[in-house]
Amino acid sequence: MASSSGASSGSSTLQNSGSEGDDLQQVMDQRKRKRMLSNRESARRSRMRKQKHVDDMMTQVCQLTNENNQIHTTMNITLQHYMNIEAENSVLRAQMAELSHRLESLNGIINYINSTTGLFESTDQQDTQTHDDNSFMNPWSSNLYVNHPIMASADMFM
Repeated sequence: MASSSGASSGSSTLQNSGSEGDDLQQVMDQRKRKRMLSNRESARRSRMRKQKHVDDMMTQVCQLTNENNQIHTTMNITLQHYMNIEAENSVLRAQMAELSHRLESLNGIINYINSTTGLFESTDQQDTQTHDDNSFMNPWSSNLYVNHPIMASADMFM
């Protein structure tokens, strides 16, 4: 009988260790499933964060593109204004040079006339009064223009 009771106690130990093994396997399987679910949830959150980051970056790209286009448009308008002003400035400089040349010529003529002829110079007091009375009728005979060259400088035109 001893052999039968030893065999039965051995089989019950095997059954106990088999049921403990099953329980352990179930616990391990449950932990594995829990870890897999946790990993899936973490991966899902990571994908959501990544998608949000991509969406935010695309929004920023659109905003920066719009801002860049506005700056480019403003720059083109400013460049066009600059070119117009530069052209106008060139015209004004050419006009100033022409007027300065004319002024020099007129001053030369006045100086030549004053130095060679005495046409504008009056010698007696009575002629001066007569000239003053007729200054509107004959402006070249007036003393107002004697030895008064026309003065101008480049600063006047700027």
